[in-house]
Parts: sequence; structure tokens; C-alpha cells
Amino acid sequence: ANGHIHIGHALNKILKDIVIKYKTLQGYRAPYIPGWDCHGLPIEYQLFKELKISKEQISQVEFRKKAKDFALKFVKIQREEFERLGIFGEWERPYLTINPDYEKVIIETLSKLTEQGFVYRSKKPVYWCINCETSLAEAEVEYADKLSDSVYVKFKLKNPSTKLAEKVQNIKNIFVLIWTTTPWTLPANLALAFKPDGVYVIVRSQKTETGSKEKTEYYIFLKDLLPKVKENLGIDFEIEYEILGSDIALKDKLQTTVVKHAFLDRESICLQDENVSTEDGTGVVHIAPGHGDEDYRLGIKNGLEIYSPVDSRGKFNENIDVFGLNIFGQKVYLANEQIVEQLKKNDVIIYNSKITHSYPHCWRCKKPVIFRATEQWFLNIDHKNLRKTILENINKVKWIPEYGKNRIYSMVESRPDWCLSRQRYWGVPIPAIYCTKCGEVILDKDVLLIVSKTFEKEGSDSWFIKDVKEFLPKGFKCPKCGNDGKDGTSPFKKENDILDVWYDSSVSYEVVAKEFVGKTMYLEGSDQHRGWFQVAMIVSSGINSVAPYDTVLTHGFVVDGEGKKMSKSLGNVIVPQDVIKNSGAEILRLWSASSDYSEDVRLSKEILSQLVDTYRKIRNTMRYILGNLSDFDPEKDFVKDFNKYDLLDSCIMSKLGHLVEETIDAYEGFKFYKVISLINNFCIKDLSNF
Repeated sequence: ANGHIHIGHALNKILKDIVIKYKTLQGYRAPYIPGWDCHGLPIEYQLFKELKISKEQISQVEFRKKAKDFALKFVKIQREEFERLGIFGEWERPYLTINPDYEKVIIETLSKLTEQGFVYRSKKPVYWCINCETSLAEAEVEYADKLSDSVYVKFKLKNPSTKLAEKVQNIKNIFVLIWTTTPWTLPANLALAFKPDGVYVIVRSQKTETGSKEKTEYYIFLKDLLPKVKENLGIDFEIEYEILGSDIALKDKLQTTVVKHAFLDRESICLQDENVSTEDGTGVVHIAPGHGDEDYRLGIKNGLEIYSPVDSRGKFNENIDVFGLNIFGQKVYLANEQIVEQLKKNDVIIYNSKITHSYPHCWRCKKPVIFRATEQWFLNIDHKNLRKTILENINKVKWIPEYGKNRIYSMVESRPDWCLSRQRYWGVPIPAIYCTKCGEVILDKDVLLIVSKTFEKEGSDSWFIKDVKEFLPKGFKCPKCGNDGKDGTSPFKKENDILDVWYDSSVSYEVVAKEFVGKTMYLEGSDQHRGWFQVAMIVSSGINSVAPYDTVLTHGFVVDGEGKKMSKSLGNVIVPQDVIKNSGAEILRLWSASSDYSEDVRLSKEILSQLVDTYRKIRNTMRYILGNLSDFDPEKDFVKDFNKYDLLDSCIMSKLGHLVEETIDAYEGFKFYKVISLINNFCIKDLSNF
């Protein structure tokens, strides 16, 4: 609820409405309960833009009051706009995620998941938007092209493994060569990863230095990537030796190869990793456990520190000296350029260029994000075989189009744990408490029970207004150190993080669908395979072991007549309000119904003009036939006996019978464009021309 409806909203709601009306006319009870997400970054971001202030300029409680008013204003606006589209729904009793009874369910479900051990807190890398200053879930990340530095950096060999030492015992100036597009993460490097079964080469290179002196250096990298490295660096190499990755990087950390950090006074150890790519780079991966998911896993496996010297604004928060350049207080992307220049001056980079590649961006501010290790709340996707249960439930659901099943299945198969926490103002708080004595973080079922009851009466703002004592059971103590505040100190403080807004969305089935008996259908854009469809499936599978829906229908995005994305800069945006004003809501409904939604749906002034013509033909056919029936009296004129029909009547009734059968088949298959085609042809060919 953060703006006027756009053309994608119109397509989605009209498709839903067609299902509702068809099922109602078939005799089913088919209620549509409209709902709005009223928390989260989209609303917070939009409101801060309107207020022209930052987080630091307003208290959280004051901002939350403004955010609630902002959301309710747009709920009212959007409701009126949806009703104007002719959407049937129980508009006077929608579900809003800011309603106290909804917020109660959010906490109740979180409590159930916590009690079963699904929710945990950990320091691990997550997508982090340095512009919005918050963690992001996978569903909140979009991929777009980004221009990045592409650098080959050398790490000098310090202590080789036994087998590597045998190969290089008479050689000096040996370096392990890595490739990265994020030089700013090099200060956090703690290891280098090798493919165990990969064949690595030790090559010799003659480098011409200042004064035309030649210096011999030796580099270690993957043999399969030798042609690419030669081409990119423009250097001819002579192979001196070959050696397996498992002979360089040993499983024994005390015996494995050790290199000097590229520019800091510390060491990096060489580790084995099956996931090392043989397609790009050098076959040796720079590992910064605080700045990457796979790096983190390898770091945890090998007992490395989850080191991330970057704060919430993307600034270096430690004194890091890069050959005399101190990058403390600098934003990572600005420091990136300086690091590259400094490394070039000190002959640590042997090649650098710029490349354009697909890179994660924040869904809201559209700026590039970083991976940053912070303390966050997560939902464990593998606890109690949850991932397996979700995959089994996906197979039980009817997916329209069918390829939707494979899409969400593959996403769940490889997805990481769900990052539940956000460092923002506007949302349902995570009701955890911290012991002020030992620092223990507690998410307790009895505390959650009190919180859910309080939220049901007073809403989630109460968490930020009331004293922490009002949410604690009588006699509550820290489970770790026994602190109960009897020494005069305040024993606990409240968590400031809020829940991911996707969690709000995920429990809508608990609030709405449970009051009905029957089939449940989710109908949204194809982006929701990684959004709503997935998070609802995670929570429902975790709590109830079943899917929250029986059928899922997905549609494409609205694009212009040439298939291009609509954007203000291209001037190709069409808004539903203008179409309604110029042509009527019926034309928008006809466009939605006649589109093959399994792909992206095109819309332009020319397409609308054609639809106006189609609409006019159907409407004029109806008017003409109604004119023929102006003096028709069913009591005396209706012919019940089919055998008394003349040939023309028999013919048209037969054609009508076929039309009804084919139309119902099309509706049952959710192929609304086929319905439009059948009816249009019947009107033009049979009722008009013939």
C-alpha cells in the first residue's frame, strides 16, 4: 500500500476476478478477501521520500504513526481503483497486515516455528543494502548489469605443503594467482580455495621492470584456465610443473600451503573446495568468509573467523592499511578504486580491466548491494527435513503454467536459510530480549505468548512504547546466567530489528484461508516464485506440514507493444487510470482476458485501439440480438421442443452448444484468451455474418 495502482495491478486483479466470477457462476462459493501488505521497506522508503528526512531525524514511534496513516491512505485509494475495475470482493472487510489480529497471528506462527527449533540467530553474510541500511532476503534482490573492476591479484607463497615444496624447492618469487571483481573484499581475505581434483600448473613468466630489467616470477593457477589467463593477461607462460589441487591445499590445516596476504601483515591458508569454478578466473578463489555465502560455509567448515570490517553504511570501520593508504571510514565502492590503484603501484595486481556483469541490486532503491556478515535472525530451511517437506508439497500443487513447478522447485532446492530480520523502523518487531549481564539473546515461547496477546489488543507499536518488563512472565530469568535484575540492574533490553515483510505476507493463509473449507488458489506474477509462493510454502510446511494452496497460477509482466519494459524514461508507461478515463474499464478487462498471460503481456495504444474494435463488435452483436427480442414473450413464444426448431434455429443452437462446451473447457484450463477468441468468432461469424 504505497501508491496508486499500476497496469500490473490491473492485470492481476482482473485475472483473479475472472476466476471468482466463473466459479461463482458454476455454483461454487468463491469469496475473494482483498488484502494489503502495510509494513516493510517499500512503504518506509516511499514515506521517507515524501517527508524528505532520514531515519536519524525522527523517532521510531513517531515515524510508525506516520507510516500507518500513509499505508491506510493508499489502502483507501487502491480499494476505490480496484472497485472501478469491476472487481468483486469483500472490500469492507479486507485483511491488513497492520491490523492487531493479523499481527497477533504473525507472532503466534513465529512462536510455533521457534518452539520447533526453526529460528536461530547467527553472524553470517547476507545481502546488505548500504543505501537502505538493512539486510535483504533473496526475494528482495534484483539482478542488473554493473560495471566492476576485474583484477588478477598475486599472493606470495610462504609455507608450501610437502608435495608443493618438492616441486618448487629451487624456485623463488612464487605467487598464487586469484581473480576477483570485488577488490574491496580483499582486506577480509583469510584463505584461498583450490579444486581438489583440479590439475594446477606452476608457470614461469618474464616481467620487464623499470630500467628494462627482467624479473622472473612464477604463478600457480588451474591448467584448464591457462588459455584464458594467457589471453586476458597478454603474457606468455612456460609450464614448469603440474600438481593436483589436493596436494597444494591439504585437509590438515597445519600441513596445508600458506601464502602471505596480498597487502596486509597476515597469512591466508589454502583450502579444498569442490565448488571452485573451472569456467572463469584462475581456478583459485579468494575467500572472505564475512563477504560471501559460499565463502562463509567454507570458513565455518574450516574454523575461520567470520570477518567483515564494514559497517551498516558500507564504510570500512577498521584501520586497514593498503601500502600506506588508510581506507578507514571510506565507502566500499570508493575505496575499491583506491585499492586497485594502490595495488597496481605496488605490483600486486598483474592485470586489471573493467567488465559489465549481472550483479545483485536492491529491489527498492535499485542500488548495488554487498554481502556483509552481521548478526541476524534466520529460519533454518533444513531443520527437521523442512526442505524435503517443501519439495514434496510443491509436487502436490497444481501449477499453471506447468513450468512454474520446476521454477520454484529448483529455487527451493538451492536456497539458503531465510534471513528474517530487518534493520528498519516499519514492521512487526522480532520480540527477542537481550540479557544485559551476559549478552544472551532470548527468543522465548512464554514471552512470545504475552507479546501476541498484547499485539492483539494494542498492536505492534506497543513493543516500542512499553517497558520490556511488561512482556516478561513472572519470575523470568536469563536461562544462561540466571540474571533476574535483583541486583538493581535492568536485566533485559528489547530487540530493535523488525521481521522481513515477506513473513507478514507468508501467514495470510493462516489469517484468511483457514476460515473457509475448500480449495485455495494463489494467483500472482511469476516473480512470486521467489517471493510470496515460496515464503508461504516455507511457513505452512514448517507449521502444518502441508502446502498453503492447492493451485498456483502465474502471469508474466506487462511490457510495451515491442516487448520492452515500461519505464518513465522511455515514455512507454500506460496507467490504468488513463485507459479507464479514455475507453472504460471494460477495455482493460478485455485486454487482460484476451492476453496469453503465460508470457509477458504486451500493451500499447495500438493494442488498445484493436481491443476497442473487438469490444464494439461483441457489444453491437448483443444489441442487435436484443433488438430482435424486443417483443419476445417467453410464456408464449419460447419453443421448448427441439424437434419443432426450423433448420436455421437448430443450426445456431448446435453451434451454441459447442461454444458452451469449448468455453467451459477453456475456463477450466484458465485459458481466458481462448474464451475471448471463441466468443468473438461466434459473434462475428455465426451471429453476424452467417
